[in-house]
Amino acid sequence: MSARDLATQLSYLAASVLFIIGLRSLTRPEAARRGMQQAAVGMLLAVCGTLINHAIVDYRWIAAGLVLGALIGYPLGMWVPTTALPQRIAMSLSFGALAATLVGVSEYHHVFHGGEGLIEPGRMAALGFEVLLGSITVTGALVAFGKLQEVIPSRPMTYRGQNFVNLVLFVAAVALFVLVVVDPTQSGAFYGMIGIAALLGLLMVLPIGGADMPVVVALLNSYCGLAASATGFALGNSILIICGALDGASGFLLSMLMSKAMNRSFSNVLFGAFGNAPAATSAAEGTALVARSISAEDAAIQLAYAQRVIIVPGYGMAVAQAQHAVRELAELIEKRGGEVKYAIHPVAGRMPGHMNVLLAEANVPYDRLYDMDEINGEFPQTDVALVIGANDVVNPAARSDPTSPIYGMPILDVDRAKAVIVLKRGMAVGFAGIENALFFAPATSMLFGDAKTSITRLVSEVKSA
Repeated sequence: MSARDLATQLSYLAASVLFIIGLRSLTRPEAARRGMQQAAVGMLLAVCGTLINHAIVDYRWIAAGLVLGALIGYPLGMWVPTTALPQRIAMSLSFGALAATLVGVSEYHHVFHGGEGLIEPGRMAALGFEVLLGSITVTGALVAFGKLQEVIPSRPMTYRGQNFVNLVLFVAAVALFVLVVVDPTQSGAFYGMIGIAALLGLLMVLPIGGADMPVVVALLNSYCGLAASATGFALGNSILIICGALDGASGFLLSMLMSKAMNRSFSNVLFGAFGNAPAATSAAEGTALVARSISAEDAAIQLAYAQRVIIVPGYGMAVAQAQHAVRELAELIEKRGGEVKYAIHPVAGRMPGHMNVLLAEANVPYDRLYDMDEINGEFPQTDVALVIGANDVVNPAARSDPTSPIYGMPILDVDRAKAVIVLKRGMAVGFAGIENALFFAPATSMLFGDAKTSITRLVSEVKSA
């Protein structure tokens, strides 16, 4: 082995170790930032190791790719707001899957038009698997981006017989995959498989509602990782195999955990058309319920004299970028002798850990953040639960209404607190498309308005209380 090849393999080994350590660090909030830095260093080592590979004969296209990638990646990383991270991730997945697919197409074309002759079945299977999953991910991730960004309707777009059509397309794609593995010279079957897979990705994600898009993005991330791993097998590249396997496994586990957090199965996510609920109904059918509003002054008095306060952040806080004002309010309550904790639902916001990221950005201490299982038992002893822009994750219909589309989903037991103050722009329903019974409960008061503006007013009023 030449010195150059040895340096490449050592850089790949170091990068793999850093990827694994970084992924492990992401499981703890206090180590998450360090984990991201470790993974970034690992990626730098992997890129540097690839750039010194002896197989590279012309760096011009690589240099152009580096410049173009930097021009696209820097704005995506620096300027995209945290509320749009799921959309950015979906778009990045589409780019990554497209890269894997194009590599597979290039390798296949090079073999049969570059004079290499026939390709062995194992390598052909890796190439076929790579482009099959890659094509599904490209179009599926684009649809997920459109639904999250609301470029296309977030509601499930269904039609009669959709599952049968998808099944036929899947069987056709698999049949073509087997055909090209058995006879790699069937180029028509190879490219036909790519087209069918791209159509399948489109038709699989369109019928899924916006509420399930984070789960879909996690699952597509798994597909993209597996496609990258297959690329590694096809090219004989160890770092792609390792990274793809890590990405595929972690994405699959994440989608499993998110489904569990919503008490839903994969089949229900992929085929259940969640969010396709009828027009929003009241918590008690046929009963005219009225939410009780509260002024900022009265809400501030409750918070100023409360001994135990639990803050429940949601997507509304993310949209308003109110996390810094929330931290300031919590510090004021604590200065007056109150105890403040934060209750974090696993699927609050648009992605797992969304609320943790926002609160960490505002320097909220990690030991004040509590998972749903840790905090739910404390709500009955809580003087005030302050809900900031959360909806479905605090809807008691998940416990009490068997006809509700979210029935069985684990929720934060906010309705069991002595008093509840909900900060919300209006009475719009959440992703599930149903009314929230919490808003009409006797102990609940609604403080309407933009979350950041409302919290800022509460801070001012608590100071003067």
